[in-house]
Amino acid sequence: RIGARRRGGGMHRPAHRLLAGVLDADAQRLRRAMHLAAATAGTDAALAAELEQAATGGQGGWATGAAALCRAAELSDQPAQAAVRLLAAARYAWAAGQTHQARLLLDRLRAAPVDPAVSGHVDLLRGELGLRCGAASVASTTLLASAASLAGTDRALALTALVRAGEAVCFAGDQYRYAEVGRRALALRRPNDPPATELMSCVVAGIAATLRGDHERAGPALRRAVVLGGRLTGPALTPTALTCAAAAGLVVAVDGAAHRLAERAAVLARDRGELSMLSRALELRAVAEYWLGRHEAAAETSRDGLRVARAAGQVNCANIHLGMLAVLAAIRADRDTSLRRIREIGEAPTPGSRPHALAGWALAVLDLVDGRHAEAADRLASLARLGTGRGQVLVQVMATPYLVEAAAHLAHRPAATAALAVFDRWASSTASPLRRALSARCHALVAPRGSAEAEREFRTALRLHSTEAGTFERARTELLFGEELRRSRRPRDARAHLHQARETFTLLGANRWAEQATAELRAAGESVGPPDLPAARLLTGQQLRIAELVAEGATNREIAARMFLSTRTVDHHLRNVFHRLGIRSRTELVRAFAAERHAGSASER
Repeated sequence: RIGARRRGGGMHRPAHRLLAGVLDADAQRLRRAMHLAAATAGTDAALAAELEQAATGGQGGWATGAAALCRAAELSDQPAQAAVRLLAAARYAWAAGQTHQARLLLDRLRAAPVDPAVSGHVDLLRGELGLRCGAASVASTTLLASAASLAGTDRALALTALVRAGEAVCFAGDQYRYAEVGRRALALRRPNDPPATELMSCVVAGIAATLRGDHERAGPALRRAVVLGGRLTGPALTPTALTCAAAAGLVVAVDGAAHRLAERAAVLARDRGELSMLSRALELRAVAEYWLGRHEAAAETSRDGLRVARAAGQVNCANIHLGMLAVLAAIRADRDTSLRRIREIGEAPTPGSRPHALAGWALAVLDLVDGRHAEAADRLASLARLGTGRGQVLVQVMATPYLVEAAAHLAHRPAATAALAVFDRWASSTASPLRRALSARCHALVAPRGSAEAEREFRTALRLHSTEAGTFERARTELLFGEELRRSRRPRDARAHLHQARETFTLLGANRWAEQATAELRAAGESVGPPDLPAARLLTGQQLRIAELVAEGATNREIAARMFLSTRTVDHHLRNVFHRLGIRSRTELVRAFAAERHAGSASER
């Protein structure tokens, strides 16, 4: 409002002076300085410095700080100082989620005299905007230039630029360029670096080693980054540092730690109003939840990330969340939702980019569900060109269990064999029972049908599968083992595994997979009807509590207030309750719970 009045002309200047006079110079420093600036025509070096100091740190909000710094640039009497303040204004606007405003301010800097020492900072911000909102391949070049400019004056910031450049080459599918990022980061590393600086070095070194298949060097560096991330305090504790540590945790397969770090980054970004980093933190949290087997939570996190990214104009981040939502829907065999999310991505993503690969993974899973094994295998094999560093290597590693499952139905499967070799080397370098279980399952699928090797690998996978994390994947292994036993003419042995798979899928609301387990049971000679499971077993704890409150007559708004949730979240959970219980209305839900209570009372008598 102050800025609008200032632009209205000089008629309001006396009013602004009066308002500045009644404001406390300490407690209301920024507001007072803004009023003084609105009352000033021309340049005023002292007032510009006051505005800059009052806005530092975004204490009055990043958007307000951006406006103050922009005005400080206008009041500056030195062009070089004005450029520094314009850059700070752009950085604050970016933190506030005002991507368009940040771009406009950066464009103004193109025509301004920028000191060579400042150009690296300009390129860092311009590259970050490109990474989140533009052409990632161009952003990586800009970020590498930034790192080169900053290396002599600010090693920590130069390493930040290299981390971002690494993200950009991975997003674009140009992993072969990560080797250069790794070499530059190694040159910047020093003994006894501060924890936040060492963390950045470890992340780049670890990911570079992972991409070249050197897991012996990758593991220690990435685990060190995770440890450092958990120890950050004070000014070193930032959403940027925490997301770097979370990314390291995902690559080295310490999913619980990665989830905690990403969650902490998201909370910190929200608390500080740093919207520029929030979507990235939520992206990493969703991936951690995927590996932890919490698919519903991952979908909710991705929906949240999508809303944040769209509000901030971060189209690349939005497309990653859309891709993740498409994959999660496809895994649940929810064709309509998966295809809708893919359509929302549109034609914008470059072939080979991460959103493009996630969409391909989702389509391949839908092919697999429908029995189009050759099509599924072709899609998944095309995600990356192994040995070249091109394509989405990390996405293909995540999708390898689906590639092997599809290829197991084909006579010729060199791409799956190569991908499985890469997956095996990674899985064996981690301490993750889930990764090793998936590796064993893959080997069971490519072993000769009915062989002792296939049975041994399936049993190894089931032994490694946790009973808590990865419940869906355990059920998939049970289903595939049951299919193997039935087709090897051992129907009696198959039934126990198929029953277990069917029950778990029903509990998870994965109806299509439950139907497949039911069909296998019937093929194994068993007559099966609908599962007779109580609501307490069909629903998650939160879903059950919401259903109970609905049955008691509470409205969604009342439930949201009592459970400290948003009404949107209550709506989402209630739709899932209806789906899992096979009902269509609140009235049916009330009847279902009344019938269940009656049945429970009768059994007690």
